[in-house]
Amino acid sequence: MVEMELNKIVIDEKRHDQLIALKEKGGSRVLPIVIGLNEASAIKLKISGFNPPRPLTHDLIFTMLNDLNVSVDKIVIDKLEENTFHAKIIIKLADGRLKTIDARPSDSIALAVRFHAPIFVEDAIINQYEIFNKDKQ
Repeated sequence: MVEMELNKIVIDEKRHDQLIALKEKGGSRVLPIVIGLNEASAIKLKISGFNPPRPLTHDLIFTMLNDLNVSVDKIVIDKLEENTFHAKIIIKLADGRLKTIDARPSDSIALAVRFHAPIFVEDAIINQYEIFNKDKQ
């Protein structure tokens, strides 16, 4: 697995394209992922420090988990299937046990920025994406 960090968020409301770019921590590889407008906004608002008057969905989930003494240990983007990325949220329960939850990468990253959790991508995913893009050129 490769640790990645959120590098860029692009929101184009006119074309309805939103993407996040993950960059290899300490490296040069970049993985762009197309996401929904709500998730892109949720990530961007949190990073910019904006606190809405009422909790948004990812803030609500953060508060619920935090109040239950559960944290997000890490997220892992572990599959690329038919141009769709898949992810897992690894949560740490109050007793220290880890549980894995299937999730979309966008929701996973929105929670990772709230919990300050690391983001990992399976190396094979990055290689698969790079091969796919070389074939398109």
